[in-house]
Amino acid sequence: MKYHVKVDSNQKQIVLELRKKGCAVLHTHQLKNAFDILVGYRKKLYIVEIKTDHSKKLTAGEQKCKELFATVGVGYMIITTADEFFNNII
Repeated sequence: MKYHVKVDSNQKQIVLELRKKGCAVLHTHQLKNAFDILVGYRKKLYIVEIKTDHSKKLTAGEQKCKELFATVGVGYMIITTADEFFNNII
């Protein structure tokens, strides 16, 4: 089943920058109530939600997804730029 999914306007640029710096990126934004991308970098995997600005809140589905992964100790990163990704993994 396909859903019409809104993609954040900055997602394309962020993915491009992550890939230029050696990240493997898998788009998952088409999954209902999930995060936007999975990022592999330096032998680690990151769950990443992209927002256009930090004042935007997670949807109810995104919040449930974040809480689900938190129950098993997996982080859920919320970023607005590629630089934020790299600043959060250091």
